[in-house]
Amino acid sequence: MPRPQQHRQRRARPAAGIVLAAALALTATACGDSGGGGASGGEGSGKGKIVFWDNNGGVRTDVWKQIIAAFEKKYPDIDVEYVGIPIADVQKKYDTAIAGGGLPDVGGVGTAYLANMVAQNALEPLGDRIDAGGLKGRLVTGMVSGVQAAGGRGKEMYEVPTSANQGTLWYRTDLFAAAGLQPPTTWAEFYRAAAALTDAAGNKFGFTLRGGKGSIAQALEMMYAQSGIENFWNGDRTTVNDPKNVAALEKYTGLYKKATPEADLNNDFVNMVAEFDHGSVGMLQHNLGSYNDHIKAFGKDKVDGIPLPPSQDGGVRTIVSNPVDGLGMFKAGKNKAAAWKFIEFAASAPMNSLWNESAGAIPANTGAGQDKWISDAKPTKAAMESLNDPRTKIVQFPYYLPDWNTITKADTEPDFQKVLLGRMTAKDFADELAGKLNAAQADFAEHNKP
Repeated sequence: MPRPQQHRQRRARPAAGIVLAAALALTATACGDSGGGGASGGEGSGKGKIVFWDNNGGVRTDVWKQIIAAFEKKYPDIDVEYVGIPIADVQKKYDTAIAGGGLPDVGGVGTAYLANMVAQNALEPLGDRIDAGGLKGRLVTGMVSGVQAAGGRGKEMYEVPTSANQGTLWYRTDLFAAAGLQPPTTWAEFYRAAAALTDAAGNKFGFTLRGGKGSIAQALEMMYAQSGIENFWNGDRTTVNDPKNVAALEKYTGLYKKATPEADLNNDFVNMVAEFDHGSVGMLQHNLGSYNDHIKAFGKDKVDGIPLPPSQDGGVRTIVSNPVDGLGMFKAGKNKAAAWKFIEFAASAPMNSLWNESAGAIPANTGAGQDKWISDAKPTKAAMESLNDPRTKIVQFPYYLPDWNTITKADTEPDFQKVLLGRMTAKDFADELAGKLNAAQADFAEHNKP
C-alpha cells in the first residue's frame, strides 16, 4: 500500500471562476462514482470500468486509443472510458472536479500543475506501487527526480512519468539555404537570422513567438538560455529579475513586429505552431511536442530542430526543466487495482515508445530509449544528447509551488502582452513576476515546515 504522507498539506488557493454548473456538467460527462479531492476510494476488484482523462485531448487522442485497445485486449475484463480534455482546459477541469466531484480513475498529469493537485489531496501516492511492480528501476532517473520535486512531498511520487520535452529551435532548412544562412549555433546568429529572413511587406518573418496563453514559460526559457543563469533561486529570492535575464527579455520581446507577425500578440500554442507551419516563418521556439506537426506540414527535408544555443559562444548550454508528463491515480477512485494495471501498462516500454514516437517526445521508460525511431528523429536525438552533455546546466522551475501555474499564466500573461506592446518595461515585468514568485515561495516554506 502507498506510504503515508509525512508533510503538512499546504492550503490550496481555490481556482477562480469555478461554479456549480461547471462542476455538475463535468461530473455528468466524466465519472459519477468519484468524489472530490481527498475523498476515500478503494482497491476494487481489479475488473470493470475505469475512466481515463487525456490531458492533451484531440492532439494525442489517436495514440491513446491505440494504447487503450491493446490494454483491453490484454485485460478483457477491464473497460476504459476515454475522455479527451484540451490541454488549455485541463487544470481548470481538474480543479472543478476536485471541488465538485467527478474525478476520473486515471488522468494525464503534468508536473506544471502537479503540486496544486497534491495540495488539494486529490492524488494517490504511487511510490510503493512502482517499487512493487514492473516499473521499478525502469524509469529515467531525471524524470523521476522532476516528478518528486514537483510534488513537493520529498521522495514521494504522485504520478508515473511517461515523457519529457525540451525546448527546441525549429527552423526551415529550405528558407535558410535560400538566404545563405547556417543553422544558428549562437544567439548572435539567431538574431541575425531572424532579421535576415524577415520581409514584412511580403508577409515573411524570421521568427514567431507566443504572446497569448502559455507565453510566460516560453519567455522564461528564452531568458535563461541567453543569460546563462543556472539557478532559479538565489537563496529564497528568484533570479527571474536578475539584470542578465532582464536584458535577455528585452532582446526577445524586441523581436515582436520587427521580425515576427503582429498576430503573435494573442497566439497560443496552437496558433503559434500554425503560424510557423503555414510556411512564411523561418524559426520557432517550442518543445519537441510539435515535431510531427512540422513534419506533416513540410516533410523532413524542409524543417529541422536543434537545441537552443549556449549562453556564450562555445560555452555552457542552459536549459530549463520542461514539465514532465505522466499518469496520476485519483484517491477518490473506487477501482484502483484496475487503474494501476492501466497506468503500468501504458508506461511499459512498448506502449511508452508508441506514445512518445507519436508525440516526438523523450520516453520515460528506459526500455524505450534505444528504439530506432529515436535515432531517426534527429531533433529528439539532439535533445537527448544535449541533456547528457556534462556542460549542460538545467534550471529547475519550482513546479512544486501550488501557485506556480496561476502566477505564470493568468496572473502574468496580460503583463507580457503589455511588454510586447511597449506599455510596460522588461524590468518592471520581471520585478512584478519576481515579487509574486518570492511571495509564493515564502508561503510554501511557511506551510511546509518540518
